[in-house]
Amino acid sequence: MQALLDVILPVFIVIGAGYLASWRKLLTDNAIDGLMGFTQTIAVPCLLFRAMWQLDLGEYFRFDLLFSFYAGAVTCFFVAMLGARFIFGRDWEDSVVIGFCGLFSNSLLIGLPITEQAYGEDALNGNYAIIAMHSPLCYAIGITAMEIARARGTELRRLPITITRSLFRTPMVIGITIGIVFNLLNVELPHPMTEALGLLTRTALPCALFALGGVLFRYRPEGDLRTILFVCALSLGLHPLITYSLGTAFALPTDAFRSAVVTASVAPGVNAYVFANLYGRAKRVAASSVLLATGMCIITTWAWLHLLP
Repeated sequence: MQALLDVILPVFIVIGAGYLASWRKLLTDNAIDGLMGFTQTIAVPCLLFRAMWQLDLGEYFRFDLLFSFYAGAVTCFFVAMLGARFIFGRDWEDSVVIGFCGLFSNSLLIGLPITEQAYGEDALNGNYAIIAMHSPLCYAIGITAMEIARARGTELRRLPITITRSLFRTPMVIGITIGIVFNLLNVELPHPMTEALGLLTRTALPCALFALGGVLFRYRPEGDLRTILFVCALSLGLHPLITYSLGTAFALPTDAFRSAVVTASVAPGVNAYVFANLYGRAKRVAASSVLLATGMCIITTWAWLHLLP
């Protein structure tokens, strides 16, 4: 119970404050959108740039860590997509979006702050390694599957161009890429710039959590409850179970094991709804899955924390 109070609740109190501010009209939708835009376009990419720039790539980009996490994520993608198609009778395009909901954990806005609250800032290197791969890999899988589902005639020939353009228009992917380049080239920045970068990045997670609460207020759960609960069960149950099992089999170091399991145990990210909105498919399932699973992971993530060393 103490872990719930000390680790998880502070994160969700900030989310709840954003939800309350939006509900009580203390901030307009435009203000919430502006705050989320600031975090996703500027603050969070700067945070990821600094993390990639300072990360020991050789030590923390471990095959066993990444495989433990992403084997679970990809499994959930296929189970969610095939379940949506053959259990719930959705068409293939809807099914890809529902699969993406099972694939895309909220690794940044929930996984990162919970790991930091539980184990300290020094335990985040595994999280950053996962996050570095998260958007590029998940969007590549989602876009590829959707374009195949929508393909007509020769459109598949344009698939690599479509994927590349989509990825490198994403500020977070740009921040990660520049950070890795700076890391590999051993680039140094003047002290005033690193201090300014530090000031900016310290705003990233609190502002993002608050804005997430405001955005979630708009996603009212409605309809498709069986499909939504199916997605929640995969995201909050199957994904961390696979990651925990593989991490144990690989004998992952403690910090890496914690990062992988905590990140796997959190709800689908808002990008699941962004992906649904991009293609105009299964938006209600995506929005409601994000909202419901975010609330449910207060309890489920607490349970997974109790299983970790």
